[in-house]
Parts: sequence; structure tokens; C-alpha cells
Amino acid sequence: MPTLLTTFRDRFPALADTVHLAACSIAARSTDLDQALTAMLDDLSRPIFWAAGEEHLLQARRRFAHLIGADTDQIAILPNASVAAYQAAAGLRWRRRRHLLTTPAEFPGIAHVWLAQRDRGAQVRWCGTSAGRVTTADYLNGITARTGLVSVPAVTYRDATRLNIARIADAAHAAGAKVFVDAYQAVGVMPVDVDALRCDYLVAGAGKYLLGLPGLAFLYARDPQGPAPTLTGRFGRVDPYAFDTTILDFPPHARRFETGTPSVAAVYAAVAGLSLIERLDLGAVRHHTQSLVSDAATRLAGQGEIVLLGGNADEQGAHLALVEPHAEAMAAWLAHRNIIVAPRAGVVRLAMHAYTTGEDVDAACEGIAAYRVGSRTRQRVGAAR
Repeated sequence: MPTLLTTFRDRFPALADTVHLAACSIAARSTDLDQALTAMLDDLSRPIFWAAGEEHLLQARRRFAHLIGADTDQIAILPNASVAAYQAAAGLRWRRRRHLLTTPAEFPGIAHVWLAQRDRGAQVRWCGTSAGRVTTADYLNGITARTGLVSVPAVTYRDATRLNIARIADAAHAAGAKVFVDAYQAVGVMPVDVDALRCDYLVAGAGKYLLGLPGLAFLYARDPQGPAPTLTGRFGRVDPYAFDTTILDFPPHARRFETGTPSVAAVYAAVAGLSLIERLDLGAVRHHTQSLVSDAATRLAGQGEIVLLGGNADEQGAHLALVEPHAEAMAAWLAHRNIIVAPRAGVVRLAMHAYTTGEDVDAACEGIAAYRVGSRTRQRVGAAR
């Protein structure tokens, strides 16, 4: 894969001496990102700054829409996924269909928004295990005639379980429920098409696999019209530049969900990251990451590690979860050796991207083995004292 592993990797010069396996947490820094932020600073000293920012905002919206197979008018730009979830839930009326189906495997920033809907009459229902393991069948068994919203992660944040969104969406729609998808751990590292998924809402962030910065999220809404959101701001108006304090109007497209001024730096970075992703064949990226995840899992299991994986390759995202009660300590130890991973709730996540190589996986596995040897040595020394 010379295009993916050579040309693309060259856009990330820090990878020459760093193993970056935290793409599910923070993107590796690229030359494109540096150039985008330099351009922003240049624009900041010119009178066209706000116009340039607006143009980048439009570009980000268009590029993300193209990436997921949506129309530009179906995309709202918000500060984070939690706000996006709130905006999606704000239009729902919890009357006859009071059940909101989610899972302990949901990212807390989404799940907490759903729990807050109980004050509006929603009844949160959980599927999957309390330890955060969930399957497509768990969702299908949890949908009833009283379900109003089904919230499902495209790939679970902790252990990278990839769920069959289309099957879940078909069952939800047959019961009269809407479907919200958190695709933060999927978009940018595998093909995602909202028509194929058949979801009503989808959120993803500009950071992580989309190679930008935190501070910007995209909300897809299949049918943006409906009850007006209660959280709003100037960018949610029909004409944001009317500056009319006395009128609260909402456009008929997804921009109705927007609030105030977005992070301009994150907008510039998002355009740079999305431009990089557009150069990739995401089907090839998916194949590449699956191969690396499989190789890493096999090697780590051979070293005696406990690795959480999906039921098969198709049910696995682009990262794997290594069970480690002291995940932060392991991550810090590896970081001192220029191996960047992401600790989360008792696991260490190793995330693959198009720029990841087999040598990166080798270095991570060797680093983890060395950490184990050091830990046993420290335990023996501590016991001797």
C-alpha cells in the first residue's frame, strides 16, 4: 500500500521518532495542520479574518457532508458531541414513546445527555452488560413499541465493538423510533454512509480519526425540520448577520441546531484534516487497520495479555483494548518511550490509522512486554523491602 504507508505517512513528520497509536483519542500532528494554523494566524492580522473564517466553516461543512454521503444542508457545526446529542434530543417529545434505548458502552459525554432527558419524561433503558460489552442482538432485543430514540455507537469507544447500525435502524424505524449514531470512533478510518446506515442523526468530531483539533463536532440530521431547539444562538438564525435582537427564527436546514461562534482554530484544522482524509481510499484504510489490529491482538495474546475484541473482524473497529487496571501508569511509561496510546477506564487503547505500520505495532508490543518485566521487578523489590 505505497500510497497509504509512504505518501500519507510523510504528512506526519513526528512519526519518524514517535509511535502514535492514540488516533482514537487525539490525532497525530500533520504538516497540513501546521500550515492551516499558520494561515489562520496570517488571516488574523488582516481585515478579512471573519470572512476567511466563514469560508473555512463552509468548506468544513461541505467536506464532512461529502465524506458521509449527506447534503450540506443536513450538517450542523457544533462545539462537541454532547451539544450535538442535546440538540437531537431537544426535538423529541417523550409522551407515548418514552423509552430511550442506549448502552453502558456509550461514551459518557453522550450517555449523560440521555440521562438528563429523564427530567423531560424520557425513561432510559440499557442494553448490553454493565461492564460495557454490547452486541447488535442486544439492541434488537431492547427495541419495543415504547422506544422513542435508539442511541448506538458505530464503534464503542472503549473496546472498539463495531455494531450493525443498519439492522438496528431498520428495527427502530419499524417500531416508530429515531436513531442517533455516535460515529466518533468510525468516521475517517472506515467508509461511513448515512444512507446505508439509515440513521436519523449522526455525530462525529473534527479531531481523532479526522486529523483535526478538539473543539468542533458535526451533527448530521436526516430531516432537520421539526420542533425548534431550545439551545440556540446567532448562528442558528435564518440570517446570522441580521443582528435583530427581537426575532427568533430558524432556517429549514440543519444550521437551525447551531449556536454561537465556533472555535475558529478548530475550523481551520478541520478543513486540513478532512482534506487529508479525502485523499484516502477508506475501504483500503479499513482493510489495513483490520490487519494491524489482528496482528497486534495475536502478538499481545501470545505475550499473555488480555485483549478485548469484537466477535469477528467485521465487528471490530480500528482500535483494540488491552485490559490493564493501571492504564494511566502504563500509558505514561510508554509515552516516555515515545509510544503514544490512550488509557480509558481500565483498558489501554491501541488505535490504527492509514499512517500506522507493522513496525509501529512491533514497537508497541515490545514496549508493553518491557513494561511488564519492569512491573514484576518493581513488585519483587517492593516485596523484599
